[in-house]
Amino acid sequence: MVALLCAGAVLAGASTRAPDVAATSAVAAASADANLNGPAAAPVPTRPVPTTAADARTLRNCSVAALAADPRLADFQAQVVNARTGEVLFDRGGDTSSRTASVLKVMTSAAALAALGPGHRATTTVVAGSTPGSVVLVGGGDLTLTRLPTGTESVYAGAPHLDELARQTLAAWQANPANPPITSLVLDDSFFGGPGWAPSWDELERRAGSMPDITALQVDGDRDDPTRHTSTRSTDPVGRAGEAFAAALGGGLSVSLGTAPAGAEQLAAVRSQPVSVLIGQSLIVSDNALAEMLARLVAVESGAGNTFAALQQSVVAALGSYGVDTTGIVIADGSGLSNNNAVPPSYLTRLFVKINDRDGDLGVIFDGLPIAGGPTGSLSYDDRFTGDNAIADGAVFAKTGWIDTGYTLSGIIRAADGTPLTFAVYALGDVSDNAKQALDTITAGFFRCGDNLSNS
Repeated sequence: MVALLCAGAVLAGASTRAPDVAATSAVAAASADANLNGPAAAPVPTRPVPTTAADARTLRNCSVAALAADPRLADFQAQVVNARTGEVLFDRGGDTSSRTASVLKVMTSAAALAALGPGHRATTTVVAGSTPGSVVLVGGGDLTLTRLPTGTESVYAGAPHLDELARQTLAAWQANPANPPITSLVLDDSFFGGPGWAPSWDELERRAGSMPDITALQVDGDRDDPTRHTSTRSTDPVGRAGEAFAAALGGGLSVSLGTAPAGAEQLAAVRSQPVSVLIGQSLIVSDNALAEMLARLVAVESGAGNTFAALQQSVVAALGSYGVDTTGIVIADGSGLSNNNAVPPSYLTRLFVKINDRDGDLGVIFDGLPIAGGPTGSLSYDDRFTGDNAIADGAVFAKTGWIDTGYTLSGIIRAADGTPLTFAVYALGDVSDNAKQALDTITAGFFRCGDNLSNS
């Protein structure tokens, strides 16, 4: 028995250190004796040890469940992420792709930064026509070009002026004594393809003054009043631009549609503000025309085409460059006005993590977001973040969205405990205007909870 106990001790030690010769010999001798004197004792089973330790989890107890059950939110989807750690704190259908309304403008902006770069500008040119006395006004996709006189600003601060384009044209034309007087103007709108109006858009948006036809040649986003963001649009933006340019050239010209001759002499050119500025102008007041302009320029730059049909391929490809999974994303337009757009809240929360970190050029988007209680923008209106929700004023940087079938809000929260959160909240279906206040209320709830936000 003594020999057997010694043998067990030696074997236990051998499992934790390299064997030595003497010990091995002793074990062999003891085993031989044991075989002569009777059966060995059964080995004592060892305590099982997990192969990997379980991750420690923070116990969170700040619940917004009651706020999420608000009937004003209708079909509610949401996700909240700790932007510092990437942990999902709150999720309600976060991986389900749904319509985003104007929150889509954030993605259009990100695609433009990736495909075009922050310094890209759209150029409108004038070239010599194919017949004597003819010039061609060539649209380059700049919907901000204004018919207001130089020195007067439209809703697009810093936009190029049509009268400057006319001044350059006349100077270049008259510099050649062989040129006859200008008698005809051709309008070239071929840079963008038709239709200019997406089939899924409500015609009311044109009459209400929030969306023009998307054409490569137009002035002031085709507004009746270039100084008002909301202003009735026409059904012929190209014709409006041509009429204004003909008048700036002195009037009395015949005006027709056509294309510029190949290799034509350039007489004049003006350029839009850079993409970085256009993004800020688009996001702060949710300008539909600018968002569609940027989306179409992305499509042309990518080589996918120049129509609405090209946006799915071109915009999603540009977004893919950020390394965030684009599975389930459907892009029908650039503004979010279409019900056919579909984006999961989880995509937005992860994209906003990169925006919060100012990855690459994405800080441009952060700088253009409306701010709750801010001096300007769609979160400064007197029906947003009021009453108890004003506690989040100055701490919510987010894009608003609204269409007939939904209200949305997505962006970044500097929570009360200092935690940076990214969030996306959708109220979809049978909703009314008061869904905005319900979205503000739950967003203020996220602000109060911070990293203590519970998913239950």
